[in-house]
Amino acid sequence: TICRPQLADQGVRILCEVDPWLVQMPEITDGVSFDTIAREWRCKWSLEDKASLAGAQKELDAILAETKAVKGVKHVQRVVCGGCGDFKVIVALDAASFGEWEKAGFAPEAAFLDKLKAVKGLQRVETQTYTLMTM
Repeated sequence: TICRPQLADQGVRILCEVDPWLVQMPEITDGVSFDTIAREWRCKWSLEDKASLAGAQKELDAILAETKAVKGVKHVQRVVCGGCGDFKVIVALDAASFGEWEKAGFAPEAAFLDKLKAVKGLQRVETQTYTLMTM
């Protein structure tokens, strides 16, 4: 079975209508396979005042255990760039489990994004879904 990307309001969604027990490595197209689907939560923090970065980290700390407990989570990564003010959280799941999490609204995503939007100095709170494959 082949999974395919579909444009959505907030970027690209990966649609897979497969039995997860039968497919070990889905493909977007010939030769482009993946075993991991990630959801990224991101924002920009103020380079002039690192209090916004500290606020983002505080909100991540508050939902980290719940996020790691999501069925199928392989890892949760945090990316911070001191040059451009990126703060990113990448939640990577095995491809077979991702659809279930999507149906659950990516919890605790909504609450986390609302908390980020309330932190003074944070801007451009966004999400994105993409595939990952170790090469």
